[in-house]
Amino acid sequence: MATMRGALFDGDGGMEVRDIPRPEAGRGDVVVRVRSVGICGSDLQMNVDKTEPDRLPAGHEVAGEIVEIGDDVDPALLGERVAVEIIDMAAPARPAGGGFAEFMKRRAIGCYPVGDLSWEDAALVEAPGRVHPRRPAGTDAGGEVVAVLGSGNIGLTSIAAAKALGAGKVIATARYEQQASLAKILGADEVYPDKGSDFWDAIAESTGGRGADLTIETVGGHQSATATQAVEVTRVQGRIVVVGGFRRPFEFDFLTPMLKEQSIVFSSCYSVLDGRHDYELP
Repeated sequence: MATMRGALFDGDGGMEVRDIPRPEAGRGDVVVRVRSVGICGSDLQMNVDKTEPDRLPAGHEVAGEIVEIGDDVDPALLGERVAVEIIDMAAPARPAGGGFAEFMKRRAIGCYPVGDLSWEDAALVEAPGRVHPRRPAGTDAGGEVVAVLGSGNIGLTSIAAAKALGAGKVIATARYEQQASLAKILGADEVYPDKGSDFWDAIAESTGGRGADLTIETVGGHQSATATQAVEVTRVQGRIVVVGGFRRPFEFDFLTPMLKEQSIVFSSCYSVLDGRHDYELP
């Protein structure tokens, strides 16, 4: 059996590079030579409590070149430079591992041409692909006040997506100065520390005290404060989209959002809405 090099979590807080089986394309599959892969915060968080080593590599922010195709796959895809959509359309029939390896197998339907983008930029397509949380939430034609909790990678792309899809004003939180700078570059009108009252004060001033029309929670992790904060800063009958992956159960007061008649939507990365995949949006 052919082998390749892959990086796997070792079950003891680290990673190890070792030889693993090289995937082979089945019906409808392609094999992608990985050219660039990003490290998501979730790659770190999901392994905090692991005590056993992984058998397959992780890695879901992937760009590469199609080097092998299976039956029922268009031969023209050979050699195509693609961004790989990992979660929705691209999963093969059996688990085959992600992009922390020399090669990976995915469904051909989940590979999207990236033209002449650099490999580094192509790997980042996965994050802007998370325009998905904004699509079901929508925006009024006149523009809305959108609050974005967190200015990490997903928070930053949520800011850009909110502006691109018609938000009237985007107010965000950021923990670090470099995050705040990037948030403003990507379209945030105002950015405030993630703790303290300045964030709510700015939303109240922009909305006559009502609260944000839409709040996007992008932090998640091993805390619960941002879930409560989302309810607090969102107006009566406003919408909350939870994008952050909360890794542990926590207590949550449902009475407040019920009395405020808020809608809470959970968003898992990206998908097809109205016949178009998030990766296909211009």
